Amino acid sequence: MAKLLEALEPEGPLLEDEIHPMASVHPTAVLGNGCKVGAGCYIGKNVSLGDGVILYPNVSVFDDSTIGDHTVIWSGTVVRERSVIGAHCIFHNNVSIGADGFGYRPSEDGRGLVKVPQIGNVIIGNYVEIGANSCVDRGKFSATIIGDGCKIDNLVQIAHNCILGRSCIMAGNSGLAGSVTLGDGVIIGGSASIKDHTTINAGAVVGAGSGVMNDVSSGKTVLGYPATDAREMLKQWATLRKLTRN
Repeated sequence: MAKLLEALEPEGPLLEDEIHPMASVHPTAVLGNGCKVGAGCYIGKNVSLGDGVILYPNVSVFDDSTIGDHTVIWSGTVVRERSVIGAHCIFHNNVSIGADGFGYRPSEDGRGLVKVPQIGNVIIGNYVEIGANSCVDRGKFSATIIGDGCKIDNLVQIAHNCILGRSCIMAGNSGLAGSVTLGDGVIIGGSASIKDHTTINAGAVVGAGSGVMNDVSSGKTVLGYPATDAREMLKQWATLRKLTRN
């Protein structure tokens, strides 16, 4: 089925102009061969686009960002300053790359909150796909990193200083709090939430709707809130069901 769909997939929307007259491209930006830049796009100072990059209408790429060869970015996406994006990536509509991380401290007078500057960036590997309306926040000090081949669904939140290994999958409405680490091949189910400073090791699976509060070992499947070994959680649920029947 997948091979058949690949053969039948229609061509994407055609951008006739290499750079649309209504696009704004800074004189210092460098565009590779065969790039397409749609109407309403903004490309900032010292931006570098590789060969064959496609920016559909109303994409913004801010200063000092780099985008690798043959990456496709759909309308409404914003790539903030100093972001580094690999080759052959796909970002769907309204993706946010490099927004400020969620960091505040109490004000000195104790009457409010003061924003903590977020001075890092985002680094995204090759062959990464990010679904519509998903957010990848910049690091506080260093970088938020998404490894090669990761696939991110719609409405996903990846907070500052997170690190994703290769070929991770995150389903819709799931979220990582700050400084979470995912090993290679981790799968996060829909609407799952991961506590800050947690490590989910290679090959682990987090079931949909789960809340992960502690580190997860390699290859383990966890489920529930708080998340625990999936088999143990299923036994608990079965026991509770029997109790309610009595």
